[in-house]
Amino acid sequence: MNRDSNSYTIIYASVMVVLVAVVLAFTSQSLRSYQKTNEDNDKRQQILRSINVQATPGEAETKYNELIRDAYLVNEKGEKTEGDAFEADAAKSFAEHKYPVFIANINGQEKYIMAMQGSGLWGPLWGYIALDDDKNTVFGADFSHAGETPGLGAEISATDFSGKFSGKKIFREGEFKSIAIVKPGKSAIGQDYVDGISGGTITSQGVDRMIFDSLSAYVSFLTSKNQ
Repeated sequence: MNRDSNSYTIIYASVMVVLVAVVLAFTSQSLRSYQKTNEDNDKRQQILRSINVQATPGEAETKYNELIRDAYLVNEKGEKTEGDAFEADAAKSFAEHKYPVFIANINGQEKYIMAMQGSGLWGPLWGYIALDDDKNTVFGADFSHAGETPGLGAEISATDFSGKFSGKKIFREGEFKSIAIVKPGKSAIGQDYVDGISGGTITSQGVDRMIFDSLSAYVSFLTSKNQ
């Protein structure tokens, strides 16, 4: 075949495209198990951070199995429903009215961990918040983001921010109030609050909405006497 012809160029390009696609598909499939392991350990680390436990990726599974004694999904009525809480994608499960709950045992006391999902300035926000066995007082929290601004909105992932939530209450006199995120120096009437991120107003507002919207879905579960 004439290597200078258009036919040769088209055939050569087509063969190379197919070969590259096959190699990429094979590589992706080969690495999928490692990717899944990394994704699972990252989720375990986030859940553990919500109960104030730090773990490396290599330690995450062991510590998770030691401390998380149960995990399940609940519906909007607070009742357990079918599905795997750990494998559930928060955005999808929330859309289906199925909400992940993780039960931790810390020094003989139960902590109730709930998933959160929302949106910030540049993309999705998500996290976990843990309550004491009174199902009201925050024990710990962890927040993550897809692409908030480094040094500004991205600071929601720092413990300096998440640590402010410990001891805050989401109910007042039996009524769900959530926890407000306010501008530094400001306050919120009628509910507990924490200072937002300086220079990250829109991200802070996103966290505020995420906490309210996400925990609203758990109110029936948190107020039920049967759990």
